[in-house]
Amino acid sequence: MKQTCLGLALVFTLSGTTGCSVVMASKQPSKKNTEMIQRGLSRNLVIAEFGAPITSEYKNGKRHEIYTFTQGYSTASKVGRAFWHGAADVATVGLWELLGTPAESVFNGKKMSYELIFDENDQLERYTYLTQDETK
Repeated sequence: MKQTCLGLALVFTLSGTTGCSVVMASKQPSKKNTEMIQRGLSRNLVIAEFGAPITSEYKNGKRHEIYTFTQGYSTASKVGRAFWHGAADVATVGLWELLGTPAESVFNGKKMSYELIFDENDQLERYTYLTQDETK
């Protein structure tokens, strides 16, 4: 009797945690189109893709802006990961969540920053990919 109660308690506990990695995988940030960053690109298109800049200032008649965003994953990748987590949850009766949830916390996209310089017509003149030294 004691083992049955313990088994039921374990099943209820695990059933409360199942699905977290599935939800986390499906809610990962979407992939941004960084290949669109080309000379002559309209500022409005940049804002539409990356959102509002974190800084914007004028220097010598040109607009200097920094855009920071999380580079996420394609829809196919997110669906595949969610499906995998769901299948692993079913196959392991929820034990997969002990690995899947922390994994989704780690693989949640890469932070990216660009400095974009626009001319007086708000057309992209030049850009720089900004990186942080990850060895520190």
